[in-house]
Amino acid sequence: MRKNFGKYVSALIIVGLMTACGSETTKEKTATTENLIPTVYKQNCLSCHGSQLEGKYGPSLQTVGSQLTEEEIKTIISKGQGGMPAFGKRLDEDEIASISAWLSEKK
Repeated sequence: MRKNFGKYVSALIIVGLMTACGSETTKEKTATTENLIPTVYKQNCLSCHGSQLEGKYGPSLQTVGSQLTEEEIKTIISKGQGGMPAFGKRLDEDEIASISAWLSEKK
């Protein structure tokens, strides 16, 4: 009986490790998906430009990188344009640079 107990414990440990590895993979995939939309965008832009950059109250940003340079995007974020408020005082330079670089890749 003692021999069988050891086999069962070993099997449970292996199953537990396999399950833990599977959870990490799921967590990594979720984190990767969430990272596709930067936190700065989620907190400041999503309500007007949409979760898919499709535009709501503000225009679509899905191809903004083919229409504007990274510098032009930075200027618009910092100073505002049309109905969009200026975010130059709300966001720091690194946040503006980060979101501008990300948006400039949207072609």
